[in-house]
Amino acid sequence: MSGIVYLIGAGPGDPGLLTLKGRACIARADVVVYDYLAAPALLAHAAPTAQRIYVGKQGGDHTLSQEAINRLIVEQARAGKTVARLKGGDPFIFGRGGEEAEELVAAGVPFEVVPGVTSAVAAAAYAGIPLTHRDHTATLAFVTGHEDPAKEASNIDWGALATGIGTLVFFMGVKNLPRIVERLTAHGMPPERPVALIRWGTTSRQQTVTGTLATIVERVRAAGLKAPAITVVGEVVRLRERLQWFERRPLLGRTIVVTRAREQASDLVEQLEALGAEVLECPTIRVIPPESWKALDGAITRLRDYHWVVFTSVNGVRFFFARLAHHGMDTRALGHLRTAVIGPATAAALASHGLRSDLMPESYRAESVVEAFRAEALTGAAVLLPRAAEARPVLPEELRRMGARVDEIPVYRTEIASDGAPELIRRLEGGEVHLVTFTSSSTVKNFKRLLPPGKAAALMDGVQVASIGPITTETAEGLGFRVDLTAAAYTIPGLVQAIREHYDPGAAHA
Repeated sequence: MSGIVYLIGAGPGDPGLLTLKGRACIARADVVVYDYLAAPALLAHAAPTAQRIYVGKQGGDHTLSQEAINRLIVEQARAGKTVARLKGGDPFIFGRGGEEAEELVAAGVPFEVVPGVTSAVAAAAYAGIPLTHRDHTATLAFVTGHEDPAKEASNIDWGALATGIGTLVFFMGVKNLPRIVERLTAHGMPPERPVALIRWGTTSRQQTVTGTLATIVERVRAAGLKAPAITVVGEVVRLRERLQWFERRPLLGRTIVVTRAREQASDLVEQLEALGAEVLECPTIRVIPPESWKALDGAITRLRDYHWVVFTSVNGVRFFFARLAHHGMDTRALGHLRTAVIGPATAAALASHGLRSDLMPESYRAESVVEAFRAEALTGAAVLLPRAAEARPVLPEELRRMGARVDEIPVYRTEIASDGAPELIRRLEGGEVHLVTFTSSSTVKNFKRLLPPGKAAALMDGVQVASIGPITTETAEGLGFRVDLTAAAYTIPGLVQAIREHYDPGAAHA
């Protein structure tokens, strides 16, 4: 029984511009066949069991010919598989999607087309260039920057383009830019007509070069601009001076490594990307259950004996309440207890279970929790402390000195995660990483383990380090890392703010 092929437009580079239907088709696919221009982050929507096949074409270097790609998707579908054919931009706009669809029809293979956001529209918008504008033009044309070299003559009406269309967008035309300029001017377009080339549009690597037909070739050459890029020709390019927005983001062009556990990284990743950074996710730790639930199960049966429960992390809250539910219990079992948390993220996690924290320190570290408890009567009080198996001993030790009886219960542990190590090392070796973030001592220790022995100093040469707080900074420095910035507030928003101020000092006074 034949499968089906989805010809999916992956959008221009920003993963957020993938359509909801495109994401759903990727999620149900058995095989994902993807291009060079399809954002790697989109592969995360695929099922873990899905086969991923790269067929990209870059600068004339073809992993597979178009004919081989056609055969591949037909064969996979005939084997009964659901195939997501992921193509940069829109599959039917200079994406050869029409050719692939014709092959599927000829082979009797069912298919659907899922349109995508074309780079012509998106890259121009991210560069602050509206392709149409009532004060400038009502006509727009998309043109290939290089025609099929097998053609004997051009089928582009250069005269009509040069004199009859207000805005022109050329795809894949960097190499042929001198020829494009020559053809347009030879057919009557004035040399002072504005031009913009946008490379890696909608991504953190976006770069825009502007000029006129008379100057653009030299400006592009001086900037070293290469493919992939689109070329916009028209009076609307002048609007960029007022309307550009994306390239003003403070972290644009910076590649930042996030070492946090994948299930917790989303808030940090999203905030950094919103400021323009390219985020390389390389989780160095994996959060897993404790080796045994015996200690926690015993504490849960004795909940009536405790006076306080202290949560020092979001993970502590998550694992504790999951185990509580395992025993058929819920928040009501904690109704008699007072609660303390180490910071606002942990307080929010607790609040999601319907509990408001009774105590939260002004700064977010174990020592500050100790200080906050000094105003409480703890002599003889029973304190339940569900936390990581590898946690620092300072909190239980100090609470015991105050007279409390503390049951320190491991509810989760961390182990090293190495899945992202090859890509991390490749990017470090290529000098492509600007900053590495550490959000705990565990992330520092495991990051160091991921680096090849004896090569840490060389790989980190020129790479800056950002730490979430002084304990993490102390760990990093003890392992030989130079820490360039430490967050004043020991939270993810505090870390992001410190990074922003580091690269954009004016942000501190904004």
